Amino acid sequence: MKPRILVVDDEESIREFLEIMLKKEGYEVTCAEDGERAIDLMKKKAFELVISDMQMPKVTGLELLKHVKDSSPDTMFMIITAFGTTENAVEAMKKGAYDYITKPFKIDEVRINIANALRSKLLEGENRFLKRELGKENKLGNLVGNSDPMHRVFEMIRRVSATPTTVLITGESGTGKEMIAKAVHFNGPFHDRPFIPVNCGAIPETLMESEMFGHKKGSFTGAVVDKEGLFEAADGGTIFLDEVGELPLSIQVKLLRVIQERVIRRVGAVDDTEVDVRIIAATNRDLGEMVKDKSFREDLYYRLNVINIHAPALRERMEDIPMLAQHFLKKYNERLGKAISGISAEALAILKKYDYPGNVRELENIIERTVALEAGSTILPESLPPFVNTTSGRRMISSQDIQITDEGVDLDKILGQIEKELLIKAIHSADGVKKRAAKLLGITFRSMRYRVEKHRLGTIGDDELDDDEAS
Repeated sequence: MKPRILVVDDEESIREFLEIMLKKEGYEVTCAEDGERAIDLMKKKAFELVISDMQMPKVTGLELLKHVKDSSPDTMFMIITAFGTTENAVEAMKKGAYDYITKPFKIDEVRINIANALRSKLLEGENRFLKRELGKENKLGNLVGNSDPMHRVFEMIRRVSATPTTVLITGESGTGKEMIAKAVHFNGPFHDRPFIPVNCGAIPETLMESEMFGHKKGSFTGAVVDKEGLFEAADGGTIFLDEVGELPLSIQVKLLRVIQERVIRRVGAVDDTEVDVRIIAATNRDLGEMVKDKSFREDLYYRLNVINIHAPALRERMEDIPMLAQHFLKKYNERLGKAISGISAEALAILKKYDYPGNVRELENIIERTVALEAGSTILPESLPPFVNTTSGRRMISSQDIQITDEGVDLDKILGQIEKELLIKAIHSADGVKKRAAKLLGITFRSMRYRVEKHRLGTIGDDELDDDEAS
């Protein structure tokens, strides 16, 4: 992403001179012949720096400066002024301009002034970022683990974070896909720019286009003002499309156009708006299979899957559980005002035997609950939630565990036991929300209600299984 500079001057020779010089310096340059045109361009595209003549028809340099500071206060502004009229330039600097350059130009002086302006903008962004992150752990540091699968993730993050390449993060629910996306963004060169997360599965299809791409006033009932979409909000930074496999086909087509042409069109608009956005997508679904059954566009899949980072399930890196448990213990000690010194070896052994259908998110929930309820100084086996204690001391029954003798086996009892254990794990993985647990198990809500009642699990979870929702 090259620094973007807008040159505004009513003299064509000045515009051409600055455009040629700045492009040679590696900048992305756009030119406008007057202030009105500059304002129109800034509505469609963000700029790091505006260089404007002081005296122009229609909109003067000072008027353009006011517009820039009102609409895009982070954009740097430099004034072009004729030799001997520096008092006007000083007035502009009092109103927020970074510096001024005088005509006729001294090329080296112009280069230095522009480089200093852009460096100042970068430092301001870094300072804002550091203030926001003060007291927090480093974004890469929040991904905890020392296993081989996690080392592969760390290496991929380091390699791709410095590039604007599109990334697809795959993995089961609860494996930390958003944390990986944040690590890619915040460890790259544009960490001070926006990171906009979007849960594609949480936005109703009827609102999806407006939320993603914005809308114009009056474009539909309820559109009482112009609205910026999420892609515009992420301009210059990263948009994170979580659960991208949930996007309807109608939006997949529009997303493909954004990736290919780097433009969006608001609902009700006739003009396109340029956006410079890095796209990171994530899914817990098999997009390759979705392509085969025509529920996901093949061309979009290949556009998104330029670089793939796989978030491993916790069962694939069980050696990380002690480190993760200590990490979450420290986190919730601080958050809940506790002073629990550690986790006993017996409790840790139980945690290491549980198979975590909800992955790292479930382990974090277990530690948070335990810290909140613990009255002592150490987490003991009895401190852990009952479902961990009752099911983690043994593996779930598998066919290899069962020997069929002459007396036979009670198949219904065995299947019932497996079903009950899976129900308990899914309910706790879904934070007690049985409707979400049903989805995790791939069954209907009505079927979930029946099975919960069959195994007398109605007291687990805090939502009600009512007929209206079940239908």
